[in-house]
Amino acid sequence: MDGVWVFPLLGIVAGILAGLLGIGGGLVLVAALAWILPLHGIPKEAAMHAALASSLASIVLTATSSAYAHHRRGSVLWPTVKWMVPGLLLGGWLGSGLAVYLDDQVLRWIVAGYCFIAGAQMAFGGNAHPEGRGVPAPRGPWMSVAGTGIGALSAVVGIGGGSMTVPLLVWRGVQPVRAVGTSSAAGVAIGLASALGYALHAPAGALPAHAVGYIYLPAAIGVAIASVLAAPYGTRLAHYIGGTTLKRVFAVFMVVMGIGILMSG
Repeated sequence: MDGVWVFPLLGIVAGILAGLLGIGGGLVLVAALAWILPLHGIPKEAAMHAALASSLASIVLTATSSAYAHHRRGSVLWPTVKWMVPGLLLGGWLGSGLAVYLDDQVLRWIVAGYCFIAGAQMAFGGNAHPEGRGVPAPRGPWMSVAGTGIGALSAVVGIGGGSMTVPLLVWRGVQPVRAVGTSSAAGVAIGLASALGYALHAPAGALPAHAVGYIYLPAAIGVAIASVLAAPYGTRLAHYIGGTTLKRVFAVFMVVMGIGILMSG
């Protein structure tokens, strides 16, 4: 599993999950890269930081592909995205700046704990508007504030923010498939700001060759190219599955990823 071919393989999985769950496959990537990167010469004490940074860098293209596919199906709430973007950019930059100073094991527990909480919320949380139909796109300054928090935490846990954006929008009455599409678009802003932060905030020589800051380029590029090709298939699957089942898949996925990340430590 230490060959470079594993990165495009991860990209296929990430791309499908990006379209299906609106999460950019970030949690799968973080868990898998935390295992794999030490086999590519990444110091173990920097493996979690590199996994987070490389995941976020790849999410830029993954989320773009997923968002475009959802946009073509009319499932992106662009007014909501516009209100969230300023906060997402600010939060992503600040969160990545904090994460570079956290210990590897601390990051693992933060990511795993987050997975469990998000999964429980999605499985048991209710909707403010249970029908989920005819609800105006959430907008206003409070969405920018929410975006800041989502961007910051996403940068720390290495994801595109879907596991926060999706439950938030579903709680506000947005249909799950439209929440997924909207979170994919929001993930582009998170990925850009966070990856830039991990590149510029990292100490000099943080990783060996083929890296920019904490971003390990073979992983980020290999994952990104394959995920772009796979994301539309996840989008089709999301529209086929439907709301209730999609929520259950999302919840189970969160728990599995949390366990995987703890085991990788």
